[in-house]
Amino acid sequence: MFSFLKKSTPAQRTIEAIYGMIVAQARQPAFYAGLHVPDTVDGRFDMVLLHLWMVLRMLRQDPAGEEPAQHLFDRFCTDMDDNLREMGVGDLTVPKRMQKFGEAFYGRSAAYDAALNAGHAELAAAFNRNIFNEANAADAERLATYVGEALAQLNTVDQAAFARGEWQFPPANGLAEG
Repeated sequence: MFSFLKKSTPAQRTIEAIYGMIVAQARQPAFYAGLHVPDTVDGRFDMVLLHLWMVLRMLRQDPAGEEPAQHLFDRFCTDMDDNLREMGVGDLTVPKRMQKFGEAFYGRSAAYDAALNAGHAELAAAFNRNIFNEANAADAERLATYVGEALAQLNTVDQAAFARGEWQFPPANGLAEG
């Protein structure tokens, strides 16, 4: 209630900045217009989850990244809770919906990790199942290419710089060309 009285720390500001980058990237029109990700609450949620998964994956490559990764996940949960309340979901229903969000996050994260380790085709298949509801294999393939390129680019960033939020996602505008 009185959160405006709290002073944010540099670490909190960094988490806010990184989370802001995740949400901004997930909202890029190219995902919806170019790749035909459903422009719905669920589709946008899936894109936030996808980008959050990539960032958490990068942070957790370094033991020092565990703490910022946890803070980033906590920020995601706070945002989802706030969004539910803004949409008018009642106080008694919010915890149930948050549990479903958590299950979705962990389920997709595990599926994406396994698929990434299995190869590009498996990653595309995981995206087709989870994001496109089995309806768009071609665009799931293009999304897998984007994710592979994004992870490769993010992997070139020094871990300390990554944890400070001194990086960017690759542009998504090339996705509109497919």
